[in-house]
Amino acid sequence: MSYKKYFGLFVTFLFLILFGCSAQNTNDKGQINNELYNRKPAVSGQFYPALKSDLFASLQGLFSKAEASENENVIAIISPHAGYVYSGVVAASSFNQVDSEKDFENVFVIASSHTTHYGGASLYSLGNYETPLGEVKVNLHLVHKLINENELFSYVAPAHISEHSLEVQLPFLQYHLKNDFEIVPIVIGTQLQNECEKMAEILKPYFNENNLFVISSDFSHYPSYEEANKWDKISADVILLNDPDEFLTVINDKQDDDVKNLATRSCGWSSILTLLFITENSPNIQYSHIKYQNSGDTDFGDKNRVVGYNSIVVSKSDSIKSGSFYLNDNDKKDLLEIARNTINSYIQNGIIPTLEDNYSEVLNSHCGAFVTLNKKKKLRGCIGRFKVDQPLYEVVQQMAIASSTQDTRFQSVEKSELEEIEIEISALTPMKKINSIDEIELGKHGIYISKGYKTGTFLPQVATETAWSLEEFLGHCSRDKAGIGWDGWKDADIYIYEATVFSEHDIK
Repeated sequence: MSYKKYFGLFVTFLFLILFGCSAQNTNDKGQINNELYNRKPAVSGQFYPALKSDLFASLQGLFSKAEASENENVIAIISPHAGYVYSGVVAASSFNQVDSEKDFENVFVIASSHTTHYGGASLYSLGNYETPLGEVKVNLHLVHKLINENELFSYVAPAHISEHSLEVQLPFLQYHLKNDFEIVPIVIGTQLQNECEKMAEILKPYFNENNLFVISSDFSHYPSYEEANKWDKISADVILLNDPDEFLTVINDKQDDDVKNLATRSCGWSSILTLLFITENSPNIQYSHIKYQNSGDTDFGDKNRVVGYNSIVVSKSDSIKSGSFYLNDNDKKDLLEIARNTINSYIQNGIIPTLEDNYSEVLNSHCGAFVTLNKKKKLRGCIGRFKVDQPLYEVVQQMAIASSTQDTRFQSVEKSELEEIEIEISALTPMKKINSIDEIELGKHGIYISKGYKTGTFLPQVATETAWSLEEFLGHCSRDKAGIGWDGWKDADIYIYEATVFSEHDIK
């Protein structure tokens, strides 16, 4: 047994003596006896109501204001952990995306320690958790298995005694999930990237549709209301990229030093990082942003010093995959009609048409898209979106408006121009980070270059239209789009994607 495990047992023994509790025991086969020491509520009456009836009423009110469920096959959520009066609606919006009728084998609740630091993570192994709503069972067999088989997992008593970030998630689970469930309570104490990566490898086999992962984290701490809105959006956007390296770049950005009163970009960054290490390079994983607020949006908040809250979910994606995406002529006609009708209505009358809900399955797939406007064979506007948190047909409608009115290179399209405008749509596959530019196929792949906060992209057809070499394709995107210089791509992150491109000229 390692020194860490001996130390953990000693701390546990001392804790039990001091607090006069009886803990579970395990026999030599690892079977768990019935003596348990339940972890009592530590922050009830502070972060949430202490009385069962009051807590139930509070949760009922929060879920009534939460964002409606729009995601299927949700297997992980990022939820805030502040007092319910501040972050409760955002938290309820995360939990509301989870299928309440699903019978999960385990709920992994992962939080970052606010009270003490230690290597790896601490798993509560003495018994169950309690809240005013009742007992929350811990999967003690699995907890002991993880501790006994992995050096990075142990039981550290101080990590659980007063830690609020894990506790406040439990009443949401008790209120929302209709079937009995067991939790695996994990409080991360490490500040080391490599330990988060190793823990992710341990947990990855459990990251599937049978289990739910709840990641507890608030975002910016104590900047002004305006600054929080700005920086929390950047943090959320980088999480949606599903790239732990990009997330670390943002979290460690030195620009933070210039933001007054900013103490952290994310107090649960180690928990989020562990999730990103689990999900990176998984083609069937989709991140979606649900809701943002900060404490300044509540009746109790001070707009001079706020804390930010993002609701983000992870689901088994129905996104378009490279090689499997096919738009037939009817699909293309539907998308072009959506774009055309939207532009005409919005430019002429300022009205966004209501869309039907009977489009094909592929048009309901979540994927990015660009809408390009050409006038007399010259570019008149082009804007797109990579984030895949909406059906394709909705993205096309929004990008049609954006390309005709929000492309800063051009004035908004005038009514007199509508008959001369030709619409082109590029439906995108999810982005894939590459390690070598040799993976880029000109004419097939679009590129997305990211360095710090600067990004730029070229659609696949740009290489064909310009006849650029690979280095010219990268250089122009790096200099002209991302603004990081001709050779900036050499030390930037590069992503590739594919596109199905069609226009009104092609589809009559």
